[in-house]
Amino acid sequence: MVDTLTRSVALAQYRRQQLIVRSAVNRVQTLWRQIDRGDISGSWQQLSPLLVGAVTDAQTQSARLADPYLDDVLSAEDADPAADGRVVPSSLAGIASDGRPLLSLLYQPVIDWKVRLLAGQSMEDAFRGSLASALRITSTQVADAGRGATSVAMAGRRTIQGYVRVVQPPACSRCVILAGTEYGWNKGFQRHPRCDCIHLPTTLIARHQHGRLGGDGFTPTTRPGAGGSGFIDPRAYFNGLSRAQQDQVFGEAGARAIREGADMAQVVNARRGMTTMTAYGRRVQATTEGTTRRGSFYRQERARAVAAGQTTARNFRLLTPRLMPEEIFRLTQSRDEALAMLRRFGYLT
Repeated sequence: MVDTLTRSVALAQYRRQQLIVRSAVNRVQTLWRQIDRGDISGSWQQLSPLLVGAVTDAQTQSARLADPYLDDVLSAEDADPAADGRVVPSSLAGIASDGRPLLSLLYQPVIDWKVRLLAGQSMEDAFRGSLASALRITSTQVADAGRGATSVAMAGRRTIQGYVRVVQPPACSRCVILAGTEYGWNKGFQRHPRCDCIHLPTTLIARHQHGRLGGDGFTPTTRPGAGGSGFIDPRAYFNGLSRAQQDQVFGEAGARAIREGADMAQVVNARRGMTTMTAYGRRVQATTEGTTRRGSFYRQERARAVAAGQTTARNFRLLTPRLMPEEIFRLTQSRDEALAMLRRFGYLT
C-alpha cells in the first residue's frame, strides 16, 4: 500500500502543478479579453507574443517541478537518489505536446471564433466559445509539460521502474478505470484535454501492492469532488460518488451495471465501440468492443460454444452482437435475469 509519506509527496506535487495551471489560465483569460472584436486576427497577432509567453512561462515552471518531485519520491521510498541527468525545463516549453509550435496551437481558438460567427452565433457566444478553447489549450499544455518532464526525470533515475496513475476528482470515466494502473518508466501517459491526473513514480513495478492512497477512505473533505485527494482504486472512487454523480460520470445504465457488480472497465470500454444494429428482431444498442479475435467477449463466446459442442475453436465465428448494459436492462424483467445477461455479455464475472 502507498504509505502516508509517499501519498503526501504525490498530492503536494499535484497542488503545485495546479497552482501553475490556474495562474496561466488567469493570465491567458485576461489577455484574451483584450482581443478587439472588430479586428480579431489583427489584435490577436499583436497579443500573441504575450499569450505564447504566458503559456511558455507556465510550461517552464511546471517542468521545473519534475526533478524535485522525483527526489522527494525517492527519499520517501528510501531509494538511491542518483540521477544520470537533470531535466532541461526550457526544452519542454514553447511547443505543444503534439510537437507543433505553440503559436499555431494558440491560433486555433481564433479560427473557432470565426467559424462560430459564420455558423450564426452571436459575437458574445462565439467569443465565449473561443475563450473556453484557449483556456482548455492552456491548462492542457501546461499540465502536459509537467507530465513530460516527470517522464524525462524518471528515465534519468534507474531506481525508478515505473509509475502508477493517480486520478484526481472530478474525473471522467476513462480516467477512473485507469486509476492505479501500473506502467513501465518508458510508457507514455494517456490523457485528454484538461486532464489533471499525475504520475506516482515507483521503485517497484508490477508488485500490485499499492492498494489505495492512504486507504482511499472517504470523509466530507476527501470524497471525489471535494478536491485534492487522489485515487488509485477505481472502485473506491466510484463508491465515493453519490448515486447522481455515478450516473453523470458513467451514464445511468452504466452506473447501474457497475452497482450490480459489473466490471467497470468493461462497461466504460464498451461505450467506445457503441453502435445501433438490428438483432433479435429489433433495433438494439450494441458494441464492437471486445468482439475481435483477441477481445474478451469473443474469447468468452468461443469457449462457451466449444464447451457446448456447437463448434470447434478453429471454426468459431462470432455472430452474437454484444449488447450494451442499457439494452440488457431494457430487455430483462428481473434482477436475476439482468445479472445473467450481464455475465453472458462479459460485464460480470
